[in-house]
Amino acid sequence: MASAPKVTESHEDYLEAIVMLGGTDKVSVRPVDVANKLGVSKASVNKAVSVLRDAGMLDQPYYGDITLTKQGYKYGSSVFERHKTLTRFFVAIGVDEKTAEEEACMVEHDISEKTFRKWASFIEEKKM
Repeated sequence: MASAPKVTESHEDYLEAIVMLGGTDKVSVRPVDVANKLGVSKASVNKAVSVLRDAGMLDQPYYGDITLTKQGYKYGSSVFERHKTLTRFFVAIGVDEKTAEEEACMVEHDISEKTFRKWASFIEEKKM
């Protein structure tokens, strides 16, 4: 994520959700599916899409489906990878799945890339 411009936590959640729904730079997702995934209105999705399009993270023809740019896919995939790794760690140390998911979502936005890489290496070494 170092080369990508920093976006807000909320916008990171949108990129992550698009990746989770199978969106890539070649596969599009419907805005309504993003709204359902995040529990937000379609208007909220449209507003976020506008900001992320201006940041070069995604493309969307007039009210059409959303396709990530290569940069947006890389950024969203990075956030999703953090989420999965942190959730796996929290579950491994005994945190229940629901709490692990919620807290991984909080930590994924604030942990530095350097610290996350060290954490991920530790988790891999311990086979968590």
